[in-house]
Amino acid sequence: MNLEEALDLLGKAGQSHVLAFWDRLDDAGRAHLLAQVSEIDFAAVERLRGTLLSALSKTGGAGAPPAAGDMEPAPVAELSGPARAEAFARGEEELRAGRVGALLVAGGQGTRLGFDGPKGCFPIGPGSGESLFFFHARKLLAKKRRYGRPVPLYVMTSAANDAETRNFFRRKRFFGLDEEDVFFFRQAMWPALSPDGKMILEKPDSVFLSPDGHGGVLSALERSGALADMEARGLSTVFHFQVDNPMPDVAAADAVGFHLLEGADATLEAFERTGPGEKMGMPVLRGGRTAIVEYTEFGEDRMHEREPDGSLRYRWGAPSPFLFSVPFLRREAEAGLPIHLAHKKVPFADASGETVKPDAPNAYKFEKFVFDALADARCVRCLARDRREEYSPVKNAEGDKSPRSVELDLSAKWERWLDQDPWWKDWIDRQNSFGFFVNDVEIDPMFADSAEEVRHVTLSGSAGFVLGEWQGGTLVLTERFRGGCV
Repeated sequence: MNLEEALDLLGKAGQSHVLAFWDRLDDAGRAHLLAQVSEIDFAAVERLRGTLLSALSKTGGAGAPPAAGDMEPAPVAELSGPARAEAFARGEEELRAGRVGALLVAGGQGTRLGFDGPKGCFPIGPGSGESLFFFHARKLLAKKRRYGRPVPLYVMTSAANDAETRNFFRRKRFFGLDEEDVFFFRQAMWPALSPDGKMILEKPDSVFLSPDGHGGVLSALERSGALADMEARGLSTVFHFQVDNPMPDVAAADAVGFHLLEGADATLEAFERTGPGEKMGMPVLRGGRTAIVEYTEFGEDRMHEREPDGSLRYRWGAPSPFLFSVPFLRREAEAGLPIHLAHKKVPFADASGETVKPDAPNAYKFEKFVFDALADARCVRCLARDRREEYSPVKNAEGDKSPRSVELDLSAKWERWLDQDPWWKDWIDRQNSFGFFVNDVEIDPMFADSAEEVRHVTLSGSAGFVLGEWQGGTLVLTERFRGGCV
């Protein structure tokens, strides 16, 4: 794009102020600004502007978060016994047929963790320091080994980390996955708008842009061709999950089978909340339909409601993962999702070109929420999952949901797997009696991706002489130890 094209485009959109500092910019600054302008979807900007002006005309300002309204807890199925066996068998059938995919939302940076790079590159292995991406990808590789067909991985990145993410996968040789089974695509970025609908210049050569929310995954799938790729592969079901949680059993056979047997468009994996103050979206019934209500919409009294037995009334949270049917993703990508706006503090370039960080909200950001799609679903189900086994996201630098707390949760999970195997339990007890204390455990999913697989490796004789590796006081079991290496 050249200057004349930018002037024409911005003029028609009523955004000519974006070039206010043009005469002060060097060649690099001008190139950067023109590249930004060329990538902005001005039809989307006009929709954002319309949404903003309509909202302000009704409220006269940002307003408070919407009230949750009448609702009750959504039913949550807990699989066990014959029901789990049936679901597991149905899911295995789908995995063997190659009709299951995985959708990883990985557009975030590791800034809050003090990490310079994509969050998926953050080291989380208690001993090895392997990345979040490593554990997600290796689980899919283990599925391919078991079922003979790949579970293709669709990775949603952002403008901030797309190139780094792709390069990281290449340097790591896709963690053993076939390159043709990994599809990268970028989330859209939207400008923030002033109350009169003008885009915000963050710096003289930069429009302020932010991701269009986790709901942007639907339009990004369609725009990038990823959704068409899913359809061409004949996928029926996609497991949607967030990069910051290394714990889930990705595309677990029982969850996939439950989703299919129920004929669901969407299945929400639910985890028991730690208490009324935990910030997590919750599955509810409103008007007979399942929805996710964010904790910000709950009044304080409702957050603390109890059942007669003393348990929390809204005891389940559903922050992700989800399972979606591919036809449902297609319908929702074409239909579009509602746009939500929030009054925020957005840095801006003042008249002198200096970037100012305001003390009060000055502009509006826009997002789409993936769970808004549930309103169109013909069937939504909620499935209980074991939080200790499948949910421990890394979000904070210290304290709860920090790298160390997640490492401890991972290690505890893997220790439970070994404790369920008599051979390993005896071996660990003997090491401890000799003074070689097993403080932490790390298991590469390609060694074993479940307690049952640990037992299988032992029974097959593969682990008969395994001592593993000691890395920083952690027992690390990697793929090469399946073969009985000492």
